[in-house]
Amino acid sequence: MSEPKKKQGSVRRSGKKSAEREGHFLEGQVLVAMPGMEDERFARSVVYICAHSSEGAMGIMLNKAARVRNFPDLLEQLKVIAPKDRISLPAAAKEVQVLSGGPVQTDRGFVLHSADFFIDNSTLPIDDGVSLTATVDILRAIASGQGPDRAVLALGYACWDAGQLENEIQHNGWLHCPADPAILFDRDLDTKYLRALRSLGIDLASLSATAGHA
Repeated sequence: MSEPKKKQGSVRRSGKKSAEREGHFLEGQVLVAMPGMEDERFARSVVYICAHSSEGAMGIMLNKAARVRNFPDLLEQLKVIAPKDRISLPAAAKEVQVLSGGPVQTDRGFVLHSADFFIDNSTLPIDDGVSLTATVDILRAIASGQGPDRAVLALGYACWDAGQLENEIQHNGWLHCPADPAILFDRDLDTKYLRALRSLGIDLASLSATAGHA
């Protein structure tokens, strides 16, 4: 089992990923649902795109809480900690939010986190400041105080087939913008949608009035 590493430097990316970025793929960007979003599962949602290529896309929804009450509860359910160890959890572990990351594989956990933490062969660097890890090792690291500085745990994810996301954007389903760390990691879920719109210089009232018009 690989040992987690803290405070790693920037990870060198492959030529393939560089080519994808030049091809205007949205990896590392945030999607903001338009008011006319037809899929109710994504109404008023903010989604961080973790992977995007010609083969499709995968992302984590950032502004919907999971049904699991809190992160310590989840650690107990997964037997990462024993009930008696809950009181000694680091403060940072107690503050990790558990999100509903999307409708696919809702029983699987994904930790979106700051890039100061890395596990060989398990952590996916997304951009210079954000990574994704989907193994129980990162939960153990967070529980022991050796995890990333900032993290959220998502249960499930969103995904799109080849060309599907591009088609939804073209038909006014989504806006997109660079990811703000506050949008990714802060605990104020109820305001993330409006804040994401404001980061694009958009007022929801005016957007609602013009949605669907060319």
